[in-house]
Amino acid sequence: MPDSLNTPNDLAPFWMPFTANRQFKSNPRLLVKAEGMYYTTSDNRQVIDGTAGLWCVNAGHAQPKIVEAIQQQALELDYAPAFQMGHPKAFELAARLVSMIPGDLDHVFFTNSGSESVDTALKIALAYHRAKGDASRTRLIGRERGYHGVGFGGISVGGIVNNRRFFGSLLAGVDHLRHTHDPARNAFSRGQPEHGAELADDLERLVALHGAETIAAVIVEPMAGSTGVLMPPKGYLERLRAICDKYGILLIFDEVITGFGRLGSPFAVDHFGVMPDIVTTAKGVSNGAVPMGAVFVRKGIYDTFMNGPENAIELFHGYTYSAHPLACAAALATLDVYREQDLFKRCADLAPYFEDAVHSLKGLPHVIDVRNMGLVAGIELEPRPGAPTARAFEAFLKCYDKGVLIRTTGDIIALSPPLIVDKAQIDTIVGTIADVLKEIA
Repeated sequence: MPDSLNTPNDLAPFWMPFTANRQFKSNPRLLVKAEGMYYTTSDNRQVIDGTAGLWCVNAGHAQPKIVEAIQQQALELDYAPAFQMGHPKAFELAARLVSMIPGDLDHVFFTNSGSESVDTALKIALAYHRAKGDASRTRLIGRERGYHGVGFGGISVGGIVNNRRFFGSLLAGVDHLRHTHDPARNAFSRGQPEHGAELADDLERLVALHGAETIAAVIVEPMAGSTGVLMPPKGYLERLRAICDKYGILLIFDEVITGFGRLGSPFAVDHFGVMPDIVTTAKGVSNGAVPMGAVFVRKGIYDTFMNGPENAIELFHGYTYSAHPLACAAALATLDVYREQDLFKRCADLAPYFEDAVHSLKGLPHVIDVRNMGLVAGIELEPRPGAPTARAFEAFLKCYDKGVLIRTTGDIIALSPPLIVDKAQIDTIVGTIADVLKEIA
């Protein structure tokens, strides 16, 4: 092997995820430290984090309580198996989590990521119907422009074309609702758009096409994040819930992004007042410090699995690192930080200021839509003719050079700063974007 491949700075061996590898490695952007709202780059520049990492560092970077909890846990119990064994923090965390979420979502299955949470939720939905004697309910319904991670189940129910097109047919029997993005009627909406509740009726079309008795579950993001921050129209989620109830279909909310304060409430379940049957979470549960996910299920679903012999395994599913001790310690400390610093209320209080700031971009070059809720926003740019995504990616690079980290998806800039952000930092993030939009062609 050439010596160059044994040096710590060689970039070639790492096949980077969701990255233009050749472009990155020709001009790398390396982060070496993080604290509070800021990253430090390898060339010793401070870059403000406008994206909470990847929607996950809701409490800001290097929170001392979280760091100390991870360090102490590594000394005390570095790993414990979750199959037929347990450790106290797993049960403590599950109890803490179910106390935060409304209704009877009172059981938690631990995973290691949002992708695993989604695949877990889909498998639970299928197994639940079989346990009830409804084995014909095998069809899963996602939504166009939905993002549900990168497992085979999540890609199958997801609706982002580039995430699907290279991988063949994926899971059989999956269908998709129409997406809710309607810029002709809803451009520059503040919060939930006025128009589009009737789009939930697309589920009636799929029921008529496939038969209700074949459909196990519908999965949607209450607010679609990775596709470019799409808000649910007023009444849409309520209508979807009613149609699922009508036909005995489980409703799954993918709250990997919206969970843990992003909208100013603990969960989108609280924010929108709509009760799903299963909720997937990850990211903010441990502040991104240790990978973790959690799937909430309603009591009736859990109880359905508990009817066999007492010594029988009820669900043949799980992960080597389910409820990993370090992840549980990080999550418990994260929940403490959220409570002690009142970060969910902070998000709700800052949301109007953030809304005004991002909507100040209306009228600037290339901006064709702005949408927002809580501390999340999407700024949609007009694509360059014949070069989709190029304008937004140029904005990403220029913002980084000016000390602001944003995220782009297609031709949409997505903002989701940590909940510790202050008004001056919001001004810096939005002001930098404004400057960049005036510079690029």
